[in-house]
Amino acid sequence: MTAVLGVVGGPEPGGRTSAAVAGVLAGAKAAGASTSLLELSGAEPADVAAALEAADAVVFGSPVYRATYSALLKGLLERTERGRWGETTAPLQGKAAATVLTGASGHHFLAVGDLRNVLAGFFAVQVLSPGLYLDHAGYVDRSTLTGDSAALAAAHGAALVDLAAAVRGSKALSALTPQV
Repeated sequence: MTAVLGVVGGPEPGGRTSAAVAGVLAGAKAAGASTSLLELSGAEPADVAAALEAADAVVFGSPVYRATYSALLKGLLERTERGRWGETTAPLQGKAAATVLTGASGHHFLAVGDLRNVLAGFFAVQVLSPGLYLDHAGYVDRSTLTGDSAALAAAHGAALVDLAAAVRGSKALSALTPQV
């Protein structure tokens, strides 16, 4: 069974980003995966590292601030080892990931590409494309996706499960490491 971890980089638990990541996880669960959600705002770094290591796939979620993902998510990625230059772990190597960003309006949707580039280029993660971006119009209220947004998030979750299986099943894909 594929284990999918949702990582939410919002400053408060239970916000719009959590709802969006939960929607992706619901789609992954419907596709047969086991899922868990981790909010960085209340998590211990050691617990996050262990959860990343145990996951087959990760959904990285963040609100967009100043046209990029949150400082909490940046901090996690900066602490995450890549198995280079004497590092002893590479918890994202050989994994699939999905990106979920949320914002007040559609004007910040290009931030999805920034997160994708870091995951794919710096960590050699196989990232599901396109990334998911939801603005306020994608919600009924702070914690409830609209029907269309929920269906889109679920489709991303199902696709992530398929991508994780493809990466796990390919020696070549799972062996890729960062270039630099």
